[in-house]
Order: sequence, then C-alpha cells, then structure tokens
Amino acid sequence: MSARPIRRLTGHRMSPQQRTLLWLCVLTVALTALVLIWPATAPLTVLMVPLLLGSLLLGPRELPWFVVLVMVCLMASITAQDRITSRTVLAISVLFLLCFIVLVTSFRRSRLGVGGVMGESMFIDLRDRILSQGAVPDLGDGWMVQGALRSAGGTPFAGDFVVSTRPRHRNSYELVVVDVSGKGEQAGTRALLLSGAFGGLIGALAPGEFLPAANDYLLRQDWDEGFATAIHLSLDLDTGAFELRMAGHPPAAQRDAGSGRWTVHEGEGPVLGLIEDAEFRTVSGVLRRGDALMLYTDGMVETPRRDIGLGIDRMLGQAEGLLRGDFDGGADRLVDALGSENDDRALVLVHRR
Repeated sequence: MSARPIRRLTGHRMSPQQRTLLWLCVLTVALTALVLIWPATAPLTVLMVPLLLGSLLLGPRELPWFVVLVMVCLMASITAQDRITSRTVLAISVLFLLCFIVLVTSFRRSRLGVGGVMGESMFIDLRDRILSQGAVPDLGDGWMVQGALRSAGGTPFAGDFVVSTRPRHRNSYELVVVDVSGKGEQAGTRALLLSGAFGGLIGALAPGEFLPAANDYLLRQDWDEGFATAIHLSLDLDTGAFELRMAGHPPAAQRDAGSGRWTVHEGEGPVLGLIEDAEFRTVSGVLRRGDALMLYTDGMVETPRRDIGLGIDRMLGQAEGLLRGDFDGGADRLVDALGSENDDRALVLVHRR
C-alpha cells in the first residue's frame, strides 16, 4: 500500500515540527552508530550537534523528549569507549550538563509556547510592527515628516514609540509620541502592547478624545509601572493649523521660518495612567510655509545632572545649527547629536515646505 492511501486512512499528516524532530532523531541515531562502531575515531562530542540544532529548531513540546533521546544515546556511546580516563569523565560531565541546561530552557520556553528560532522571529515581527505604526503616510506635496528612534544600549526594543495616521474622513494628519515608564527592554513589552492599542485609538476618535481614552486604557491595565507620557499632534494639511495636547510630556518646539527662532509650546496635562478623568489642555498654532514643528521624548533633553529646561535650550541651539537650510535627515542628525546612549530617544520633525 502506498504512503498516500495510508495517510488518507489514518487521517494524520506530520507537522513541520514533527518532521524536524524525525530528522534530528535520525541524525542522532546515525551519529551514535558512528561512535559505537569507531569509538577511537568518532568523539562523544558529535552528539552535541543534534542537541544544539534541537534547541534552536524544536518547540517546547518536542524538545524535552529529544534531549532524553540524546542522553540515552550518550550513555550508550559511553559503553563503547575503550578506556574511561579522567579527561573522558570530565567531557561526559560537561555533555550531561549541557543536556540539563537545554532541558531546563525547554521548560522555560513552555510558558511562551514556541521554540527558539520561532520565538525570536515572533519578537522581531512585533518590533517591526512597532516601527511600522510610526511610518509616515503620504501627506502630499508641501509636507515632510521625519522620525528617528534610538533605544537604550542599542537594543531592538525601546520604551519610546511613535504612532501616526492620516484619517480618511478629513485632510489631516495625527501623530502621537509616547514615552513608556522604564527604558530599553524593561519597557519594551509595555510599549508593544501600548503601540497596538494607541494605533487603534488614534484617528478613530476625535483629536480631543484620544488622550482621555489612552489614559483610561492604561488605568485598566493596573500595572506596577503603568504610566506613560505622550504628546498628541493633530494637523490640518490644508491650512497648517495644528493642535497639541500633552500628558506629562516635554513641550513641542516650533521654528518660525521668518525669524529662524524656535518657540516652545508649553502644555498642561497629567501623566497617562495615574489620574482618572484627567483633562488635557489644547495648545493651538499654525505652521506656515517654511515652518517646522519638533516633538521628542525626555531622553533628548534630560539627564540626571541637567535640568530639563537647560536640556531643551541645548537641543534648540543644536537644532539651529543642524537644521539651518536643510531639513533632510534632520531628525537623525539631532538624535545622534543629543541625549545619552543609556536612554531611549525619539524625535519627530514636521516641516511645511
């Protein structure tokens, strides 16, 4: 009877994980046979090759059983050794220790439910989704928006993130810059959740309703460190009129094309996730031809030894020199020039050409 009728009768089809487990088992048995047949030529350490591959490719359900198989094959290989020296005993101890480490790791992975490579790919996909939330949609001629993000220590995950959208029912652009409590990988998990939630809220609500809704969402999470600062921009692309609302966040700065000077737009509003029924004051303004608006997180201006006001003055002084006559790549130049590598830093530059 062919394999196809058998599969049809049993109704069972091997999953990719099961096929991987099968091939690793075949490899382990083949290497064990080599050690048994030529013990003087094939070392015991060859069994670490399938063990390493299994830790990378197998899920938490299959990996413990595979580790047991490797340990059994290792014990069988020991019986074929001509002499058991102290060097051999030490090597065997190290090999069993490695098996134990992989076994413990598989139990820890069972909380996530996926294996090593698959788990890493999931986190990479989540990180890419955070970055895609801040991707700038096409705003048409006359507008340029740039963003730059750096995480603490250069890790892939950061507590700062940007979410933006262009609502379909009006010719406007909405943007929110968020700084989650903590930094780097510590705040990365909360940033993953909040970026998705804020991405669903922004554009779906009226501009004045976004921060109250975001505040309510954070309060419902009941996190130990469940607070965040944010600044929300709503920009009319026809007139250049904008509204800013801040939640415990550093103020935005506007550059006047005529004078070349920067003006700080101070706002009022509590940090998100601390106070119920919080109110957020609206700051209004207009971006004329050549003007620019800069939104950023406190990692750009605040250090343990420097007041945030002095940090803002320093940032604006750097902006006058780095952005003079050329805004292209300005966000990256400012982020690289300012802030500490031990802090998350984010900056968005909106320029009306």
